[in-house]
Amino acid sequence: MIKLLSTDFDGTLVDHDATPRVQPALFETFQQLHERGVLWAVNTGRVLWHIEEGLRELQFPILPDFVLTSEREVFHRGPDGRWQDYGDWNARCAKEHDNLFAQASQLLTDIEDFLAKHTRAHPIYEGERLIGLAAESDDEMDAIVEFLARECKRVPGFQFMRNTIYVRFCHEAYSKGTALGELARLTGISRDEIFAAGDHYNDLPMLDGRHAKWVTCPGNAVEAVKKTVSQAGGYVANGVCSGGIVEALRHFRAGE
Repeated sequence: MIKLLSTDFDGTLVDHDATPRVQPALFETFQQLHERGVLWAVNTGRVLWHIEEGLRELQFPILPDFVLTSEREVFHRGPDGRWQDYGDWNARCAKEHDNLFAQASQLLTDIEDFLAKHTRAHPIYEGERLIGLAAESDDEMDAIVEFLARECKRVPGFQFMRNTIYVRFCHEAYSKGTALGELARLTGISRDEIFAAGDHYNDLPMLDGRHAKWVTCPGNAVEAVKKTVSQAGGYVANGVCSGGIVEALRHFRAGE
């Protein structure tokens, strides 16, 4: 039986090119699951304020019980209704990233030089720290990813997550998958009771079967995600975005 939903947001629940951007059937399904006591975590690359904005803008009828932001942080709703750190995961995450980026200073400089000399990509900074980049096309990002995959090996633990034309640099121990694993530990919900859904490369760590038994992707997912979901015994939906997630939930609930 499914007790926890872990869903990506953009491209999985939300189709920004469609009208409506979220199918009413998804709202109805989530409401029904909520009434049955199923918990919901948005597992997103968005930062906290940005996912709050998205939920308000799209008028979700229920709010998530948890938000896993920036592909690694874990928040739950406090007694006052505000989002709070859940356990010490976020503090440990921040400390390990500070240490990692300090060790990777020369690597980051070399990445900046590569971007300036060989691409039209735009570096993304947090203060003075290079935390990611935005390419101008998928083809350009493919070439950048080849470079990063080779160069990041220079610093143990240094990794990157790709989502469309964006890349975020990160510690390999902190991802959508490990954040979901920590949420499962904190809530006492087992892998066999978790449903996970995503559409892009940064969703792969939560879709490979390690942290969720019931894994799926919508029909618009990239091929690497479809392959990972299939290999994990999951369900590759035909429907796009929210339509595909409703399809997958019906498929899995029929087999409960």
